[in-house]
Amino acid sequence: MSIEVKNLVKTFGSKRVIDDVSFKVEDGETLAVVGFSGSGKSTILKLICGLLTPDSGEIITSEGDIAMVFQYSALFDSLNVADNIAFALHERKEFRNKYTEKEIRNIVAEKLELVGLKGIERKFPSELSGGMQKRVSFARAIVTEPNSILYDEPTAGLDPISSTLIENYIVRLKEETHAASVVVTHQMSTITRTANKVLMLYDGKAVFEGTPEEMLRQDNEYTKQFVTASLEGPMHMLAEREEL
Repeated sequence: MSIEVKNLVKTFGSKRVIDDVSFKVEDGETLAVVGFSGSGKSTILKLICGLLTPDSGEIITSEGDIAMVFQYSALFDSLNVADNIAFALHERKEFRNKYTEKEIRNIVAEKLELVGLKGIERKFPSELSGGMQKRVSFARAIVTEPNSILYDEPTAGLDPISSTLIENYIVRLKEETHAASVVVTHQMSTITRTANKVLMLYDGKAVFEGTPEEMLRQDNEYTKQFVTASLEGPMHMLAEREEL
């Protein structure tokens, strides 16, 4: 079991952002975490990778690295592509003396080729399109050979064609690394193209868990509202709830 979350609770002040959420993600499986803005999706990722500490509950992960792909790539503007990708190998103590510089260059080239960007090591992020920057962030995420990969809105800000390309690479990286993957997304194509399972959150609670096919059946009042993008239903946006 690569990721198992049991009865997770996280509060900020008086607001319970994650409220008794549990799920499992097996090796080689992708879970899409979906829901309206403010439902707690990104908080789940931060709890899994240790950026936040839960108030209660348990997070069990397999031994090995957990990689995080941030929403807007989060590349270092002052570093070229090769140095961005190799950053963890140079800076983290467990990798610092593990590889020679030649080996690091070969690893960087291998990861770039895996995401379809062979030969751009010397370019800087400002010279790349948004989709290319996203793929560089994928290469950086897998440079440590992680057991788990977390994606925060991987297609945010991308045009439909670039989004499809990114979705293809999420699937490819899952197949290549056999990692357990968690994808936070609003986008239906990302859910249907990349995910084996879907977890829907509303107001910090899990209101649906099942396959993308089960979600599309709209048997659940929450999934029906989400799939049809309806204003009518049990879920209300944060601003709308404040007005009620």
